[in-house]
Amino acid sequence: MPNARVTVTLPSDVVRAIDREELNRSRFVLKAVTNELDRRRTEQLKKSLSHPHPESLELAEVGFAAWAKGLPKDASELMAPGAGEGVRWTADRGWVGTDE
Repeated sequence: MPNARVTVTLPSDVVRAIDREELNRSRFVLKAVTNELDRRRTEQLKKSLSHPHPESLELAEVGFAAWAKGLPKDASELMAPGAGEGVRWTADRGWVGTDE
C-alpha cells in the first residue's frame, strides 16, 4: 500500500518524548494510530455485541436454521459433541476452561 504524507502538529514536549522512545517518528506515530484504530474497532464491536439490532438477531436465527437444514442427513457423524472442551470468557483472563 502506498504511503501518504500528512502533517500533524503536536506539542513540543510530546515530540521530545517520542524522540526519546523511537528514532523514527513516522514509525512511532503509525504504531500509535494503528493501535488506537484497533482499540476503537474493538470497542465498537463490543458495543454492537452487547446491544445487537433486533433485525440482526432475527437474521442470525434464520441464517442458522437455513444452514442447519442444508446439512447432509448423516451430518451427526461429522460431529463429536463430547470431544470439545468447555470454555467461558472472563474479563481479566480471557478464555478459560469451565472447570476453573
